[in-house]
Amino acid sequence: MIPDSARQRAAELSRELHRHNHLYHVLDAPEVSDAAYDAWFRELLALEAAHPELAGPDSPTQRVGAPPLEAFAPAEHGQPLLSLENVTDGAELREFDARVQKFLGLEGRVAYVGEPKLDGLAVALTYGGGRFVRGATRGDGRVGEDVTANLRTVRSIPLALDPAAAPAALEVRGEVVMTRADFARLNKDQEERGEALFANPRNAAAGAVRQLDSRVTARRRLTFLAYGVGRVPPGWAATQSEVLDRLEALGFRTSPERRQVAGIEAAEAYCQEVEERRDRYPFELDGCVVKVDSLALQDQLGAKARAPRWAVAYKFAPRQATTRLLDIVASVGRTGAITPVAVLAPVEVGGVTVARATLHNPGEVARKGVLIGDRVVIQRAGDVIPEVVEPVVAARDGTERPFVMPDRCPACGGPVEQPEGEAVPRCAGLDCPAQLKGRLRHFATRRALDIEGLGAKLVDQLVDQGLVREVADLFRLTEADLVPLERMAEKSAGNLARALAAARTVDLGRFLYGLGVRHVGEATAQALARHFGTLAALQEAGEGALLAVPDVGPEVARSLVSFFADERNRAGLARLWATGFAVRGAERPAGPRPWEGMTFVFTGGLSTLGRDDAKARVEALGARASGSVSKKTTYVVVGAEAGSKADKARELGLALLTEEEFLTMLAGAEGASPPIAVEEP
Repeated sequence: MIPDSARQRAAELSRELHRHNHLYHVLDAPEVSDAAYDAWFRELLALEAAHPELAGPDSPTQRVGAPPLEAFAPAEHGQPLLSLENVTDGAELREFDARVQKFLGLEGRVAYVGEPKLDGLAVALTYGGGRFVRGATRGDGRVGEDVTANLRTVRSIPLALDPAAAPAALEVRGEVVMTRADFARLNKDQEERGEALFANPRNAAAGAVRQLDSRVTARRRLTFLAYGVGRVPPGWAATQSEVLDRLEALGFRTSPERRQVAGIEAAEAYCQEVEERRDRYPFELDGCVVKVDSLALQDQLGAKARAPRWAVAYKFAPRQATTRLLDIVASVGRTGAITPVAVLAPVEVGGVTVARATLHNPGEVARKGVLIGDRVVIQRAGDVIPEVVEPVVAARDGTERPFVMPDRCPACGGPVEQPEGEAVPRCAGLDCPAQLKGRLRHFATRRALDIEGLGAKLVDQLVDQGLVREVADLFRLTEADLVPLERMAEKSAGNLARALAAARTVDLGRFLYGLGVRHVGEATAQALARHFGTLAALQEAGEGALLAVPDVGPEVARSLVSFFADERNRAGLARLWATGFAVRGAERPAGPRPWEGMTFVFTGGLSTLGRDDAKARVEALGARASGSVSKKTTYVVVGAEAGSKADKARELGLALLTEEEFLTMLAGAEGASPPIAVEEP
């Protein structure tokens, strides 16, 4: 039994610590010293250690972090977490206003709200019964990563809301950021430890949120600022401004200096005012967000495929500085793209020290007329990515020299290819070390070889420690090789060894997708497997034979011919076969294929069949399962929480099926009956 005195003291300490957290991290108005706060915190820790039942999920002690995770679980958003379209000047902002008025059939001023656009990581916080139950990253807008344990450590995120004021279910959306001061402290600590510095506060914040060890996140001094909610609870608010007021009342910090404005001219003036004062804010800003204030009008405007029609991001002009271009080096990316990178005399651009910048491709170097040794103008594109704008021609003294793109890959020494019609040269080597980590991660994914336990961190260790120098090395690994690795106890090593053994024999379609040949996606890989049946037949196919396969165009055909003609790739595959690895030929369907030539697209959740199962079933009947809607789509199957694909299908006048209609149609086809008639929408 827990003594009443201990229970009462723990509750009192918890209330006080939550209150002082809010005062310090949300209101910037601390009332007690750090020493007093720390003393109360240690007292609560001691009480919870003595009586573990007192340590609830919303205890202030949960801010310190939890043991490391092996991976993040997927987290589906109840309502898509969309991106915003960008505008860069007043003319484009007025065009946005004109579109809004035309869509709504209005004439005159629209009421907007302006908010500084924080440069951080977008997340969604889910509350149930007033308690914080889940935190997720944006991901692709529909499915993010569950980073709840990490977000619990962010002290400006309330772990519990006033149940009398909070809706029973609430999803709060906002940005996780790092102040300029905290970023400077972090990089100073990194430098003192001899570790790599972070490029900017956004990268530092995003990296902290995506740490598998939440104790690392807890040390990063992150801040959460709310900018909206998912679905607005009925009767809760009528405007965006009211939403933010209610979030503040619940204890959330919101974007500073937000303002209601009447008409787009006032919105533009607000954005220009914020841009002039951007350096006075404690956080990095990369623009302003202008939103239609009325939630009813937002609902009428709706959204396009990737962005709402009722909001736009007004991007600030990029920062610029001048410095010396010391050299241009060729850098190989994880996909084999070889790009010229400028090595610069370090210069501060917008509060960040820049020593390297992108030059995009050799054609861009020539177009800009940049020479090694030039003084050049540097800017941070979108205030994040450094790039070379132009040379200062008047500063030349004759010692400058042109850049020559290498004809051999600087990472592996293999030949460099320049695909027809493309600006970026590439190395297509299967085992090129610069591409190896990316290839291995892709090779292990669920839709490829599905090697459970082979995540990004482990791939990094295997490559960095020299255990894996090519794809074939994966299948030479033993438990003894794996056990000494970080976070790899005997049980984990055994599980991974068994997963590798199970992946040693794989279907042709999965293998083709796993190879990561450029332009060959999952659907194309399966189509190639069905058409050719064996890897040997595919390897020997010319462009003409490849173009006879549905969904294979000239780019895919050229990419495949080039990949299999490369002697390095043939040698790498031969070494893979030597490990006992085997590829099963595609099974040619012997039964009827009544859906030959049809294309299905699935959107939303299916309650009876999983998405992968549904795709496999339609493909077995001869149809193609596509990930995107086009005029060639035959049917769009609409499940729960369907997104923009259903909207696009309606715009194109395509046939839509409910899940029940699809299942009836599937049963009929698998019984060789004709498809049911479906009414056009």
